[in-house]
Amino acid sequence: MKQPIAYSIVTSALISSGLAAVKPNALFSDNAVLQQNVRVPVWGTASPDEEVIVAFANQTKTAKTDATGKWLVKLDPMPASAAARDMTITGNLKSQISNLKCANVLVGEVWMCAGQSNMNNSFDSADTAPKEHPLANYPQLREFHVTSKSAIHSVADLGYDEKRGGYWRVCTPTTVGYFGAVSYFFGRDVHKATGVPVGLIRAAIGGTSAQCWTSLEGLQKEPSLSGYVDQYKKEVPGYDEEAAQYPQKMAEFQAKYKEWLNSVGTDYQAAVKAVDDANKKGQAEGKPVINRPKPAVPKPQQPRQPGGGAGTPTMLFNGMIAPVIPYAIKGTIWYQGEANSGKGLEYRTLFPCLIADWREKWGVGDFPFLFVQITPFKTMTPEIREAQFLTSLKTPNTAMAVTVDVGLANDIHSPFKEPVGARLALAARALAYGEKIEYSGPEYDSFKIENNQVVLTFKHLGGGLVAKNGPLKGFTIAGADHKFVDAKAGIVGNTVVVSSDQVAAPVAARFGWANVPDVNLWNKADLPASPFRTDTETIDPPPSRNKPVPKTTKTSATEN
Repeated sequence: MKQPIAYSIVTSALISSGLAAVKPNALFSDNAVLQQNVRVPVWGTASPDEEVIVAFANQTKTAKTDATGKWLVKLDPMPASAAARDMTITGNLKSQISNLKCANVLVGEVWMCAGQSNMNNSFDSADTAPKEHPLANYPQLREFHVTSKSAIHSVADLGYDEKRGGYWRVCTPTTVGYFGAVSYFFGRDVHKATGVPVGLIRAAIGGTSAQCWTSLEGLQKEPSLSGYVDQYKKEVPGYDEEAAQYPQKMAEFQAKYKEWLNSVGTDYQAAVKAVDDANKKGQAEGKPVINRPKPAVPKPQQPRQPGGGAGTPTMLFNGMIAPVIPYAIKGTIWYQGEANSGKGLEYRTLFPCLIADWREKWGVGDFPFLFVQITPFKTMTPEIREAQFLTSLKTPNTAMAVTVDVGLANDIHSPFKEPVGARLALAARALAYGEKIEYSGPEYDSFKIENNQVVLTFKHLGGGLVAKNGPLKGFTIAGADHKFVDAKAGIVGNTVVVSSDQVAAPVAARFGWANVPDVNLWNKADLPASPFRTDTETIDPPPSRNKPVPKTTKTSATEN
């Protein structure tokens, strides 16, 4: 396989048998962005007991490798710099020198961008990509796309894929199609707001659950998540043997599949297409559906990945997050939750667990963790959005981008990615960079009962509450029987008053409580309100923070 031009070899003497050339982690390569104003770890491997020297920005740091050949230095804090510089990494053992150069390195802001498919969707999938494409000339905006990899044990370095990533790309109209859509729009806006270089590290795989992105140690700290710990431990025995056999099994499968495709598959796929076309035509004519044919010979089955692959708890943390740590970052943006829909109550514990786990592993405090609330889609339950909303209230230094207006009922991969990136960037500007701007839509705070009405109060008023494009909608109300009905709602000052002629003595109200909410409560900062319910289950109070959990009355005992 062709190797990346990750760095230039300045001087290289032959290393005698048994000695290893110095090798930095793949993140330290051409076009990298380093985090400003913090100590910057730089690490990699070489021969045991080797001296490694790292030189960058008028600094020189030296370290000795340990018995396993690992080394790490920390550069002193540096201000942002738009001027590119080279980093040299030199190994010196028994008068033999291995000297590498990482070219075009900048110092600015670095953000981790992680999650599942909606974070991984490429720039070209966005509805505004055709308009933005020729404008995407930002040489100080770079992205490192982490190669997809699952591992039963933490790996030390990042993989490389010539087409997908494993190296830094500079943003130009030619390369922007390889960037993530959300990460690009976020990074672009942060770059424009701060005026400094921005580096994005994107680690995302479609269809993956939060437990797969959490370390084993993190899961073990939550007794209620012990099932995921047990699931992981079942995969450990025999893993090494499976991993050794997998390449051969995969080669055999690919040969069989090619043979099947030539002898059976092509005709079979043509037959399936013919039936699908006939059904599409017949549907319009009211004809009964024709069943798809079955192939004369079944398609060969791909071998199971060792350890269960990306669906096994902790496997993606081990393969894609662990090798990034302790790269210096400003914070994380996260777009995930679809794969955990249907387990909203559990996600209230699992998601904060993941955030705490990452923060502990990086060891630099509660860095900003900004995330996207799941967009409306026919199978995305309101409980998963509630779990995300409550996480934003409970967990320090977090913020949530609400997306009730940019989803599609029949497409889980909404193309409306620019508003998502823009709202995450607003949160970054407020939480990470201290700008005095509104970054959230109206945030439900408390309620009270007045006669036959429920009066709702909010934070993040953003200059005032707004019913966008018509009367308020999306509110329901219930009495003691807990049967919710559509309600009338109106803005009164900084509150929303909800009532219904069918409910004389209300006890609770809800807003946007549906898989596909149809809502229009915004603030004057042009940001939408999150769905919520006043009858949420009792939860523990949050850590000390100026965002208390919404005050509620008597709560329900089950998740509806």
